[in-house]
Amino acid sequence: MAVGLSHYLAVSAILLVLGLVGIFLNRKNVIVILMSVELILLAVNLNLVAFSAHLNDLAGQVFAMFVLTVAAAEASIGLAIIVIYFRNRGSIEVEDISTLRG
Repeated sequence: MAVGLSHYLAVSAILLVLGLVGIFLNRKNVIVILMSVELILLAVNLNLVAFSAHLNDLAGQVFAMFVLTVAAAEASIGLAIIVIYFRNRGSIEVEDISTLRG
């Protein structure tokens, strides 16, 4: 039994659903929301690489590398903002963050 494109798409769909469930069901913890966004980006990357390998085209894999770069930047900047906010306020709950005025 060979692993085909449908298997990769099924795993990608599971990752996407887990990411969406993490965002919509957990509205209190910002770190879980950031991890859920990372799961969604991982599902996108898996789709890009699977279709790239299936079509024998390297464009999808190159684009996946750009998405990985953006995901790494998003994670580092997001965590830095959360750490600074926690130092100032003592909490990282979404309700506290949504009351910010700027």
